Amino acid sequence: MRSLIGKKAPKFSASAVVDGNKIVDNFSLAQYEGNKYVVFFFYPMDFTFVCPTELHAFQEKLEEFEKRNVAVVGCSVDSQFSHLAWLNTPKKDGGIQGVKYPIIADFSKSISESFGVLAGAYAPDENGNWVCEGAPVAYRGLFLIDKNGLVRHSVINDLPLGRNVDEALRMVDALQHFEEYGEVCPANWSKGKDAMKATEEGVADYLSNH
Repeated sequence: MRSLIGKKAPKFSASAVVDGNKIVDNFSLAQYEGNKYVVFFFYPMDFTFVCPTELHAFQEKLEEFEKRNVAVVGCSVDSQFSHLAWLNTPKKDGGIQGVKYPIIADFSKSISESFGVLAGAYAPDENGNWVCEGAPVAYRGLFLIDKNGLVRHSVINDLPLGRNVDEALRMVDALQHFEEYGEVCPANWSKGKDAMKATEEGVADYLSNH
């Protein structure tokens, strides 16, 4: 699948659990357009091992995202009922109790497919039976969506590889710095460090001072 960078995020409407305890229908990222940035991340499955560490890590940094006017939204191929059960399971028992940001139910796998993160694909075998080649779950995809609904950053990890939530925050900072100052962010940039003008003179000046 071609990259979504610079393109509108795929549209969808699905069930979700919000505030850690309430199932809603027709949840859509369109509600944030024109108002908030979105960090939209996929994880493979509820009640697994690496996944709860990621969901708790996003919750622990939720205030930092909110300070930057960013909505954090999770998604997996599990049902909204599975999400709710996991949200009601204490952390000490492998649950995600205490997670407050929305978690979308992609039970049809259509959202994962549209974002290019579905780990498996369905095709007929030699007997005409439809089987899944690969895992029928989402890779660990993450998409930074700006207030215009455009995808500005994405990263997709294989199933065993957990993400760095601080890196997601760094990318938000980089995008917002560019939008505010018109400066581009060099390698290993972080908030508070020098950026550069996107001109030959600007690059030369930056390199001469670093």
